[in-house]
Amino acid sequence: MFKHSDIKPQKRALTTSESAGTAGEYPYRLNFYERPPLFEATVEDLEECAIDRLRILAEIESSYARNRTWDELKGVTGKLCRKYLYLNSNKTAIGHINSQEQRKRDHLGHFVLRLAFCRSEELRRRFVKAETTLFQVRYDEDHIPERIEFINSLNFGWTKVGADERGSLEKALKALEVKPSTPSDNPPIQDYVKVHWTKVPDLVAKRRVFLRGGFAYVSSQEISSIIFHEFESRLEKALEVRSTPPKCFPRMDEDTRLVPILNNLSQGFLVGIPSEWSSAPSSGDEIRAEMIGDMAKKHFPLCMRNLHECLTRDRHLKHFGRLQYGLFLKVLGLSIDEAIHFWRKSFSNLTDDKFNKEYKYNIRHSYGLEGKRANYPAKSCQQILTTDKPGVGDCHGCPYRHFSPENLQSSLLTHYSSQGLDTTDLHEIMRTVKDGHYHVACTRVFEITHARKGVKKGDGIGGGESVTHPNQYAARSIEIEKEQSQEGTAMAVVVD
Repeated sequence: MFKHSDIKPQKRALTTSESAGTAGEYPYRLNFYERPPLFEATVEDLEECAIDRLRILAEIESSYARNRTWDELKGVTGKLCRKYLYLNSNKTAIGHINSQEQRKRDHLGHFVLRLAFCRSEELRRRFVKAETTLFQVRYDEDHIPERIEFINSLNFGWTKVGADERGSLEKALKALEVKPSTPSDNPPIQDYVKVHWTKVPDLVAKRRVFLRGGFAYVSSQEISSIIFHEFESRLEKALEVRSTPPKCFPRMDEDTRLVPILNNLSQGFLVGIPSEWSSAPSSGDEIRAEMIGDMAKKHFPLCMRNLHECLTRDRHLKHFGRLQYGLFLKVLGLSIDEAIHFWRKSFSNLTDDKFNKEYKYNIRHSYGLEGKRANYPAKSCQQILTTDKPGVGDCHGCPYRHFSPENLQSSLLTHYSSQGLDTTDLHEIMRTVKDGHYHVACTRVFEITHARKGVKKGDGIGGGESVTHPNQYAARSIEIEKEQSQEGTAMAVVVD
């Protein structure tokens, strides 16, 4: 099998019967996912592994929508992989069992998402693109010896070009070589393989291969294209096979445990964000009712600014609006006593008796003090985008999705012009909205409105991540303001 230092190995999951020696069931970090996982897993494990992987795939799609460079995309993806889906290399693995467990979770998460995203052409297309990109990032970061071993374990259908054939085509092949940035007296001799031209359509389009008799002659510098295209084409075929659940999985649609999970995952991917943001932080300080108006102007995302504006204007919000805004304020740090005070003051056109009878109970209920006493979380972006669609007279929902283009642009300028957003920024924001990347538009607004505080394009809400929760947006905005305040205080002390 052809070997070269530029080839990276990919991990291929093996069944238990195929594992051998100390390599274990998963000998490589990279994986073509050709065989389904053949081990027992709980429903909780299925959901957890799939959500962790979905967070990464969603951010990859977000990176494309935000026009990140390859290095920026690789940096953000690598960071999320280390957080949610870390895979030790064989060289640095801390214990064989730990390494195998990581790769098992990676394997399981991939196949759960296959089931979720095989059911429509749009889902399959987006899933394949994101998964191929994740594979490319891992390929690029893998250790050279491991990736060579991986490539040698698979059959890519190529043939190594012998010395005689290379000599007869020397002039044509020489034209393909990329000249090094620093000249060398003894440049390395390039190796070549030949494959059917359909396996390297991208290289053919770029004229980076020599074509002869239906075969493409590919230099060792470009061999990764064969591997990437093979991963993509195999995944596409596998998803097409899975695209008819009644035929391939006759009982799956009857499984009341799996179907809700798969629907939730596919729904989360369609709106371009992770299915769940599990740790919405509060600001850490007590928030009083009279502070909300000022905080809304400085720190709230557009959905919550719109709700606050409607509440101030109409002195009322309908049920879903109160629910969306009330839970947001609760997670932000508004206590139950301050919440009652805030809503009573906002509903100033009501008598105390009417307010206590019709609204106070629901406020206490949302704080877990009435009814079944559940601690209700604030709504995530996914929930706001996909549930309780607003109707006439409603103020809840996501403005980026539910407003008309004209109303959205007007609202953006009204709420954010004082924070640095102007008409020149609207084209980029509206383009992402038109493409359905609502969270990307919200993230870009955050970057623009916090540019004066040191946030650059591509930073997102921190570490390049996109907005996935209104409280995440507000908490990060408050945090940035605190950091600036502390820096200003420290500088004043130094000057004194």
